[in-house]
Amino acid sequence: MEKFLIQGPCKIKGKVFISGSKNSSLPILAATLLFDKTVTIKNLPRVKDIDTMLNLLKSLGSKVEISKNKKTVKISKTKYQKIFAPYSLMKTMRAGILVLGPLLARFRKAQCSMPGGCNLGLRPIDIHLKALTKLGVNYKIIKGYVHAKADNGILGTEIKFPKISVGATENLIIASCLAKGKTILKNCAIEPEVKDLTNFLKSAGAKIKWIGRRTVQIKGVKSLESIKYSVMGDRIEAGTFCIAACLTSGDLKIMNFKPSLIQTELNLLKKAGANIKTYKNEIHIKGPKKIKNLNNIKTKEYPDNLSTDLQAQFMVLLCRAKGKSTITENIFENRFMHVAELRRLGAEILIKDNKAIIEGGTNFQGAELMSSDLRASVALVLAATIANGKSIINRIYHLDRGYEKIEKKLKKIGVNIKRLS
Repeated sequence: MEKFLIQGPCKIKGKVFISGSKNSSLPILAATLLFDKTVTIKNLPRVKDIDTMLNLLKSLGSKVEISKNKKTVKISKTKYQKIFAPYSLMKTMRAGILVLGPLLARFRKAQCSMPGGCNLGLRPIDIHLKALTKLGVNYKIIKGYVHAKADNGILGTEIKFPKISVGATENLIIASCLAKGKTILKNCAIEPEVKDLTNFLKSAGAKIKWIGRRTVQIKGVKSLESIKYSVMGDRIEAGTFCIAACLTSGDLKIMNFKPSLIQTELNLLKKAGANIKTYKNEIHIKGPKKIKNLNNIKTKEYPDNLSTDLQAQFMVLLCRAKGKSTITENIFENRFMHVAELRRLGAEILIKDNKAIIEGGTNFQGAELMSSDLRASVALVLAATIANGKSIINRIYHLDRGYEKIEKKLKKIGVNIKRLS
């Protein structure tokens, strides 16, 4: 099993180009199942989850042509469309459930394995299924598979989600594009990745209109047009590199990325002492000599609070701050799994329910570590970057699911990192 060897401490300097967004690419790729015409998707990140989704589309009968650099795919339909999404392809990727909506919209039936992905707690798909029933879908769960049918097709209606869910919002938007009549979805997630999905669908002729901050209206159409579309930059990767620069008193230019997508996180880094300049598609960040503590940071739905996908990275930063800091995790119940590993490096972190109390001023000492999920893995990489001595990070397959060529990008900006078999 592959691992990373990192020799710290390192100072980050240079420029890094941000890859396409994994969390934007996955729902857009799932939505290609709605089309009977060719769709070209550009700026895909070369990460494991994208490979898994493309293999899932192939298993469902799509013809997938991948460019030499693997960043562009052309997807077209074959005569052999299927409706069965197997466990073997769904077990490692939460986003696999996003094929359920388009399969029901196109073919009126689907069989999908319950999805996998990072172990972040329950993350139930009930919210997807209950919302789909309001669109005319009937379903049963048999031996780990969702067996769903929409005998009369998807029927437009009004739905209010009981809680904000990115995945459910995406699934229902996709399903509603070919519905009979008008669908209004309330209490929607409005993350940039959701907006990227709706921009993609609108470009293909879907009639989608945001009629309130968290309310979207979709008027069903009979079919969608052939298009070429480039996905947005990955805001979690961009945020991670910004934190890395701040952590190491570095000087880094973040290229190929719109700063407004992580404005909340940039504001927090400024409070921590970072010097940040933003341009149209670039961020220039200089880390402070002394990091300031931050209190009452909370993860919550976009756009008002810290993204849960950057919580672990911010925790590493605050371990080095002067004074005590707190982070409250409001999205996932199992998202402090990295804390035990950070303690192995010397961190002093107390967990009370969903709140982490972080004692600052930690001088990390290199150690052998174990990754537990995608974002926790990258937090350990950041910590090892400033630790004294060698660190080994095991189970880096989590990182390969979501970060494109991360060790190559880190090497270019000054991190002493090797991938070991």
